[in-house]
Amino acid sequence: MRHIARKRFGQHFLVDQGVIEQIVEAISPQPEDCMVEIGPGMGAMTLPLLKRLKNLCVVELDKDLVRTLELNPRLKVVSADVLTVSFDQLASELTAQNKTPSINDLQKNDFKNSDEGLSQSGFVLTNSNVRLRVVGNLPYNISTPVLFHLLNFVNVVEDQHFMLQKEVVARMVATPSTSEYGRLSVMLQWRYQMDSLFDVEPDAFDPPPRVRSAVVKMIPRTNPPELEFEVLQSLVQVAFSQRRKLLRHTLGRWLEERQYQGSFDEKRRAEEVGVDEYIALAQELKKIAP
Repeated sequence: MRHIARKRFGQHFLVDQGVIEQIVEAISPQPEDCMVEIGPGMGAMTLPLLKRLKNLCVVELDKDLVRTLELNPRLKVVSADVLTVSFDQLASELTAQNKTPSINDLQKNDFKNSDEGLSQSGFVLTNSNVRLRVVGNLPYNISTPVLFHLLNFVNVVEDQHFMLQKEVVARMVATPSTSEYGRLSVMLQWRYQMDSLFDVEPDAFDPPPRVRSAVVKMIPRTNPPELEFEVLQSLVQVAFSQRRKLLRHTLGRWLEERQYQGSFDEKRRAEEVGVDEYIALAQELKKIAP
């Protein structure tokens, strides 16, 4: 039976075989890779990936699609909202020795960071250096939340290849003093080296979205600047909250409340400040006693 795309899940199924092959070639999966596909849908990319991999883990929310995916014995299926999945726990379980995760073991209720959660899974956890390769055609309605969620688990990720709305990819890779440069640019460029690989037209999907798409490659930086994530997130959010105004009216007041005495130039707009400057400011604020 043909699956009808569900609007509430933001489903647009990739059907263009040429585009699928182009994406798989860009990912270049190797047999031993520990790969996780987010939102496999009807398996358009899943099956070509499996041709090159020994096994593949998929995360799918739609229960009807899950039932179909579970029929493939080479797939490890996580039936959950990706925003509830702990990818560090998933990495441990997928690299555990002498036991293959079952579908029930990987349900979202078992993804807990506590010792109790780990023991409930029943796996022999290892200190493997294997990292996850994460791929997917992300639903446009939750793409930004997914990107921020994955920031929490960047230490267990080797790379990420995603199809996203072209506008979102443009914001991810944007440089200062451009209209696309903003909060998403700063937060992701702090932790990733990113490249927009190629565009995808709406007619490559069923049903076609109203926007163009793009494929982005994200590689975690090996030695990122150390800072408190919450501090950077807060200051960037404040800075870009009113991007047309000079920073002295927004970020300046926020810094004053935190008794900041540094020399940060507030006579600029948020988009004129580079990623390195935001990072340096976050590092300075970490040193200020609360």
